[in-house]
Amino acid sequence: MTLNQHTLLSQGQRRFALITTILGWSALAIQLYLILFARWLDHASLLAGVVRFFSFFTVTTNTLVAAALTCALCARDSWAHQFLRTPWVTSGIAASIVLVSIAYNLLLRSLWQPQGLQWLADGLLHNVLPVLFLVYWWLYVPKGMLRIKHVLLWSIYPLVYFAYVLLRGEMISDYMYPFIDVGTLGYPQTFVNAIGVLGGFLLISAVLLVVDRIKGRMQIEA
Repeated sequence: MTLNQHTLLSQGQRRFALITTILGWSALAIQLYLILFARWLDHASLLAGVVRFFSFFTVTTNTLVAAALTCALCARDSWAHQFLRTPWVTSGIAASIVLVSIAYNLLLRSLWQPQGLQWLADGLLHNVLPVLFLVYWWLYVPKGMLRIKHVLLWSIYPLVYFAYVLLRGEMISDYMYPFIDVGTLGYPQTFVNAIGVLGGFLLISAVLLVVDRIKGRMQIEA
């Protein structure tokens, strides 16, 4: 299946992508509103609140999810649209959003009890959207195209993110997640934790790679 063929969505794929896209952008909008409203009440900088919003791995990854699905719905030929519709890129986003869900539910869920709109945004960003995007990847993204080099390319994203949050935390003493809080844990434990998360990401990526190859062979034989 060529990229041009991939952009011609079936009715079912378009409906699924549209619903997931609406949920994605809505969840991100709710989370941004909550952050900005809290900062407004504290008379803190709203611009700094926007920067902090986009400093969460959950937010950047869900933004990629929503953007990729938006591009799938819009038949444009720009470089950005083609890039985000490419199967290996979509698959990398799938690996990242699965990491978001697993890391949150294993490492962070027990640390707080969100209520109201925060509970809604939390559930959408960490549970609903990861599942929906993984289903989208399974059903609609062409299979049989992934290689080990793609897994290595995907790993650039969490590595760059980790470098960014360390630099940001060093500058303003605000680390985005407790398991990479250098101020509390120190650098040795922070790097151990980061390596563990990266190992989890590589494991998720390897599973997607195997699934991609198996389903790709099945489609060829069929």
